[in-house]
Amino acid sequence: MKQADVERIKTNVRFLNESQLRKYLASEAISIGRGGITEVSAISGVHRNTISIGVKELKDPNYVFPDHINNTTRIRKEGGGRKSILTLYPDILDALERLVDPETYGNPENPLRWTTKSLRNLAEELQNEGYQIKHDKVGDLLKQLGYSLQQNQKLKQVGKQSPDRDGQFKHINSTAIRYLNDNQPVISIDCKKKENIGDFKNNGSEYRPTGTPIAVLDHDFPLPEKGKAAPYGVYDILNNEGYVNIGVTHDTAAFAVNSIRNWWYYMGCDRFPNVGRLYITADGGGSNGSRCKLWKVQLQGLSDELSIPIEVSHFPPGTSKWNKIEHRLFSQISKNWRGHPLDSLATIVSLISNTTTQTGLSVKCNIDWANYETGIRVTDEELSGLNITQNEFCGYWNYTVYPRGEMH
Repeated sequence: MKQADVERIKTNVRFLNESQLRKYLASEAISIGRGGITEVSAISGVHRNTISIGVKELKDPNYVFPDHINNTTRIRKEGGGRKSILTLYPDILDALERLVDPETYGNPENPLRWTTKSLRNLAEELQNEGYQIKHDKVGDLLKQLGYSLQQNQKLKQVGKQSPDRDGQFKHINSTAIRYLNDNQPVISIDCKKKENIGDFKNNGSEYRPTGTPIAVLDHDFPLPEKGKAAPYGVYDILNNEGYVNIGVTHDTAAFAVNSIRNWWYYMGCDRFPNVGRLYITADGGGSNGSRCKLWKVQLQGLSDELSIPIEVSHFPPGTSKWNKIEHRLFSQISKNWRGHPLDSLATIVSLISNTTTQTGLSVKCNIDWANYETGIRVTDEELSGLNITQNEFCGYWNYTVYPRGEMH
């Protein structure tokens, strides 16, 4: 067949419906003669069986075109086409729901009780029950049943819920609003989980040329010569800015307060030239916990240094995920470095510093080389020297540290 004929066929097939297409290709095949069906099929991409049906239609003198029947414009005869899976198996939705229903997990009658409920496993089990179905169609049926992929969520609280839980949320919200309305700094703080430094697998994916994944170690054992990184974050709620202080030793109260100090001198003092007080929201445990004596001693030193009161509110137990820094800063950092081995401190600093969002988040990051000692004990004399007052509401969660010598 000449190249011009090939181009003609390829051009015409784009503008024909199903009925017209098979008849047109059939006419081209008939004009070629022996082997015409195979040749036209290769050019057009249409299966040779379809073209063969078109040939039969053209050669049958008694054939009546569908669009001449009852003045309709049907392409296929009524009832033609592949039957839907629900038509073939009216009970398949019930069978599928029995497999994925969480109430049957672990039930001896449930064949998938010890296997992952992937689409392929579900399709295989349905096939064992006599349903001819592929895994992609199982996904469509699950959507019809209202199922979607779900991750585990930390919603179950360990221990009894505090009766002041909701009241504490309201207190934090109203206090933060009062500070923000007065253009005073409100920061959310926390220490992200420590990261092993080295060529370790980091969950997630990033685009690379096909077949060239980044090679990482086949184990996750820490490398003593590389050490660990402890990213302590400070999130400025008003300006949507973050500061991350990378510690290389221990996450202590001194490290936590020094991270706040660094944030102030690197970023905060420029953003709040008329600062009169500082409000901190933090988790209830860890280096900045509500019961940590050293945390309060270190805050006293910072308050004296900055000559401003520092008010602190802790989130109730089991509610740290509501701390702004978790979803405004840390989650964005995790997204930015996913799939990339944290092979050096320089890499960590670069990935954190380049974290941005469409809402305008900007982040600065530094390495804290200081050696923070653990096991430091606070004496009763040091505690008695603190200029600290507890709030009338939940004073164990809400308190203010004033500069020494300042009346309040």
